[in-house]
Amino acid sequence: MLVNLAVYLPILVIVVAILAASIRILREYERGVVFTLGRFTGVKGPGLILLLPYVQQMVRVDQRTLVLDVPTQDVISRDNVSVKVNAVIYFRVVQADKAVIQVEDFQQATSQLAQTTLRSVLGKHDLDEMLSERDKLNNDIQDILDAQTDAWGIKVSNVEIKHVDLDESMIRVIARQAEAERERRAKVISAEGEEQAAQKLFEAAEILSARPEAMQLRYLNTLTAIGTQGSTTIVFPFPVEFGDMLSALRGASTARAGDDRRADARPGAGGTGGPAGEGPQTSRPSGRGPA
Repeated sequence: MLVNLAVYLPILVIVVAILAASIRILREYERGVVFTLGRFTGVKGPGLILLLPYVQQMVRVDQRTLVLDVPTQDVISRDNVSVKVNAVIYFRVVQADKAVIQVEDFQQATSQLAQTTLRSVLGKHDLDEMLSERDKLNNDIQDILDAQTDAWGIKVSNVEIKHVDLDESMIRVIARQAEAERERRAKVISAEGEEQAAQKLFEAAEILSARPEAMQLRYLNTLTAIGTQGSTTIVFPFPVEFGDMLSALRGASTARAGDDRRADARPGAGGTGGPAGEGPQTSRPSGRGPA
């Protein structure tokens, strides 16, 4: 009995060691790239995986979404403005065999590619586009990275530009530009308001001119509005008809005065016997009666 135990115990230990070395357990988000004698033989997982010790090797690949923080890059925009930009990239491995075979370190390669792509894409745009069109820039960077990393079995799901840092002098220039733009908009809005008000006043004047008595109602409404304000100013409305009547009277008096001046200027207009400009001469009776 002891002899049999001594014979089978080493064999049992070797079998247990081989099984322990050949068993692999992969999680749901992991895949195993298997190499047999150095040659690629397939992708396995998740779950329990059996390998031949010393004959097969396996490389674990995480297929969860990875977050890559792109370091701050010095970028010169198309309008020659120096800015500092950093971004964050979300990507994951969709083909584990390509991520292991085609590139040595897919995370490092993706990081370097993201830095160069960020500088090249932002250098083609103006500063205003960097600040106002981030969504478009994010999509452009994502498309370029996704196309270039497709050969590595990597899918870039999202790219976000986090910060665009400017110098203090450029910040002051942008502030002055924004102030000037706001002032321009205010002037345009004020001018448009004046135009609309003038149009409405023109329409109101046409309506009031159709009925002269409507102006009297407007006078009464104005007096009512002034009376509620507690003002000490007294306003006397002057009807338009009185103005027209006074203008007509003044024209008539001016015409009559002109006629009188022309009549006085004619020769002999003052009388029949005397010289011009003198009144009519009359003979006075003497003090004596008839002889």
